[in-house]
Amino acid sequence: MDNLKDVYIDQLQDLYSANRQALRVVDELAKAATSTALRAALERGVAGIKDGAQHLEALIRDKDANPNAEHCKGMEGLVREAKSHALNAEFGMDAARDAVIITQYQRMAHYAIAGYGCAAAFAKQLGLADDAATLRDMLDAAHSGDKTMTEIAEQTINQRAA
Repeated sequence: MDNLKDVYIDQLQDLYSANRQALRVVDELAKAATSTALRAALERGVAGIKDGAQHLEALIRDKDANPNAEHCKGMEGLVREAKSHALNAEFGMDAARDAVIITQYQRMAHYAIAGYGCAAAFAKQLGLADDAATLRDMLDAAHSGDKTMTEIAEQTINQRAA
């Protein structure tokens, strides 16, 4: 990479890969959730991740780059952890599994938050105002999903799992 534009495109490709990987496991987490509120929030998360992937693909293609040029190893690890801890583990109570599902979702969301924030800052510096606005919207959506999970955890799931 020679300049910030190269770094920016690389980050978009990394985020695109991360979204595609997260999409599959978040769908599985939604199916495994027993709380109605949690399941609904995860289903909204799936829709948001799909939307994010579409926006990222468009941003990347607009730069004449290949959306599939990167494989996000960070999200690969987070997906592996989500499967191991939330989907493949044994739980004595459903609420405990739901608490772990929230934990794993939020770890993936925080990865996205960091990535969208950096990419939006790069776009702004590069004078790509439309890109920056799109990425800020995606960042806001990721923050909103994270906040919703915290509220669900604090209002119901953590109490049930205690």
